[in-house]
Amino acid sequence: MSVNFNPRVTRVLDEIEQFGLSHDPMQTDRQLKMLNLERPTAELIQVLLLSSARKQVLEIGTSNGFSAIVIGATLEAIEGAVPLTTIERDPVKVSGARRNIAQANLGFMVQVIQGSATEVVHELAGPFDCVFFDADRLSAREQLQILLPKLAPDVLLLADNVLSHPQEIADYIAEVGQLPGFVSVTVPIGKGLHVAYRQKAS
Repeated sequence: MSVNFNPRVTRVLDEIEQFGLSHDPMQTDRQLKMLNLERPTAELIQVLLLSSARKQVLEIGTSNGFSAIVIGATLEAIEGAVPLTTIERDPVKVSGARRNIAQANLGFMVQVIQGSATEVVHELAGPFDCVFFDADRLSAREQLQILLPKLAPDVLLLADNVLSHPQEIADYIAEVGQLPGFVSVTVPIGKGLHVAYRQKAS
């Protein structure tokens, strides 16, 4: 990784990555796959969070915790950052994520909420200065609409899989494109990361 995490975090990330690489090809049901974030994408997200000192991050789509550990460990290095809130619907993946996060000694920096993201985001207070969409791409637009009043003026929006599943994420991309004050770009890394940023008005 681009930041020198402590050996325990690095070891857990390596174990999760290796498990996903051996597990996912064996699964015919996509719901059973871990679908972990690719390393290059995780490294880019690290840099984005650190360089802009994000402090209150929401992740939609935890799986078994690879990206949550990356984000949680990154937030630990940012002064004033609060624990990551991450949402996962699948109870088996929630259990795996909590176990992996505990093994990385990051329970204090990551809160895993089990449930439907569209329902959970209604209950969250915010304000969030970064949201990472990495779950059901078809519902991302609705989740964004719910979150709009809960976003900080200076906010970073990230969405994965925009090149691997362009049709599924199209509504989300269109929604971001019509929001006032945002600039955005799709980075051809991993499965494609969409990055949108709204600067706080001076």
